[in-house]
Amino acid sequence: MNVCRARACGCRPRRHNLESDRCPGAPCSQGTLTAAASPGGSPAGRSPWRGEGVGPRCGHLQVRVPALLPKAPVLSGQARALGAHTNAPLQPGPDSCSPMAGRPRTRRVTESPAGPPGRARILDHGGSVRNPPVSKRESAATPPAPSAPAPPPSPEGAGARSSQWTPTRGNMAAFSPLRDCQAWKDARLPLSTTSNEACKLFDATLTQYVKWTNDKSLGGIEGCLSKLKAADPTFAMGHAISTGLVLIGTGSSVKLDKELDLAVKTMVEISRTQPLTRREQLHVSAVETFAKGNFLKASELWEQILRDHPTDMLALKFSHDVYFYLGCQEQMRDSVARVYPFWTPDIPLSSYVKGIYSFGLMETNFYDRAEKLAKEALSINPTDAWSVHTIAHIHEMKAEIKDGLEFMQHSETHWKDSDMLACHNYWHWALYLIEKGEYEAALTIFDTHILPSLQASGTMLDVVDSCSMLYRLQMEGVSVGQRWQDVLPVTRKHSRDHILLFNDAHFLMASLGAHDRQTTQELLTTLRDASESPGENCQHLLARDVGLPLCQALVEAEDGNPDRVLELLLPIRYRIVQLGGSNAQRDVFNQLLIHAALNCTSSVHKNVARSLLMERDALKPNSPLTERLIRKAASVHLMQ
Repeated sequence: MNVCRARACGCRPRRHNLESDRCPGAPCSQGTLTAAASPGGSPAGRSPWRGEGVGPRCGHLQVRVPALLPKAPVLSGQARALGAHTNAPLQPGPDSCSPMAGRPRTRRVTESPAGPPGRARILDHGGSVRNPPVSKRESAATPPAPSAPAPPPSPEGAGARSSQWTPTRGNMAAFSPLRDCQAWKDARLPLSTTSNEACKLFDATLTQYVKWTNDKSLGGIEGCLSKLKAADPTFAMGHAISTGLVLIGTGSSVKLDKELDLAVKTMVEISRTQPLTRREQLHVSAVETFAKGNFLKASELWEQILRDHPTDMLALKFSHDVYFYLGCQEQMRDSVARVYPFWTPDIPLSSYVKGIYSFGLMETNFYDRAEKLAKEALSINPTDAWSVHTIAHIHEMKAEIKDGLEFMQHSETHWKDSDMLACHNYWHWALYLIEKGEYEAALTIFDTHILPSLQASGTMLDVVDSCSMLYRLQMEGVSVGQRWQDVLPVTRKHSRDHILLFNDAHFLMASLGAHDRQTTQELLTTLRDASESPGENCQHLLARDVGLPLCQALVEAEDGNPDRVLELLLPIRYRIVQLGGSNAQRDVFNQLLIHAALNCTSSVHKNVARSLLMERDALKPNSPLTERLIRKAASVHLMQ
């Protein structure tokens, strides 16, 4: 998938034989892709895979093949200039970092000059769920809080606009079949396995990762990875995606999770026993480097892949997530910009690249361009929860509260079943309500959607959402009752992880909110220890100067020492971006600083609150929350 397959003549590419799951020209002992795949084992007598037997198995793959294929798209001048109109691999420029330039490559599978197969895609399982009833607050232009979870959706999908679907350039790639060995070769992304089943399950896993959705018809990500292990236990890229997804989730570290540590070592060992492509070798090295905590070096390795293979979705997504963790906003945007011209509509998952690109544009304040791209993505696939998420951010950053609430209400039926991101989108919905001062409605969202998702999944995104929301409400003077005690059992077991400092700060909010001094002390002590011997771990290197002062500021705020909070946060306020997260997520720390300034007693800090509020009002005018803070400052004569 490294270059566009469009043909200047407009000829239709050939189809694969969808009746056969065998790889043409290569023996395949794995059989067809069914729920009856037998478990596989490594030559050493044990499975090298992490999570053996985890999750349900996926059933037979159901595909719907369009009657006609669209014409190949005409490439833009920019894409043609980059060489995307040919079937030849991209030629590295004079300053290319690829050591394979100009060298023959040895691999178990060879690249094919043939064009791409005709594509058909497993239908998304969305659903038409009625909107929640209109609340009495409608007269105040506030859409109601989201409803409780609805019954399972219908199989036709929420994105189906009519009963008679017509293939177009825009939706063609969304209905592509899972790619087998030959399809990956045709895309210039060959996989070193002879198992069609392994190739398809790799594609199924990647697709769910990109869509932020566990597709139950496929058995979810864990189910696919379990079957992938059985299909080819020594499939190096299978190990790379499986181990990489655990690591990128930032909920487990190789230091404390011995099973994960073994999975990383096994991946590396397997990669050394077979002739992989250069691209596959870089993927393995990047995952191994990420496991060591050297996120920046890992992103550089994924960028090397993207220079030669701009349509490698796994490299694009992993690098995008790493830049997010590092707070590298421009890199997060530009990484996608460099490959965007190659993602033509015929390439599977191409519409999702619009959403990924739009998020980087939004985080660097190109709001209009970001919104345009996100809406383009949603016009192709309304269930694209990440593009919904970008638009939610834009309304948040521009204080367009009414528009944001209406957008979330009207789009809810499309994204509520994206189980890996729905909780976060509900969190954005709740932020609008907190902005308006409608705290009970926000707590209803917490109780109905956010807390249940946290308790069911335990994912770091759900943890951060839960902690951030309760902390913001507390700063607004809202009693959250015993909710911190509900969150603490999930966060407490991660107090020694120290994978992301951003996560650590949110774990600390929970232990402080629940008045668990032992967990608080454990987190601070072990983080201090990690900062004293950081090695190549970027987070531990940053802990001493940024992470620990931020955590100590949270402790001082809990202990009622606002002046000390200012002393700790003011010197690092422009470095907190290095902890990662989005502008909207990090705003909780801006609010902490402002509340401390409002309550400080030292004459040295007399005008800090006024300065911070003037700055905030200039950057985000018409914010009800800012207006409330300004009124509070005026009441204690801090705005003179």
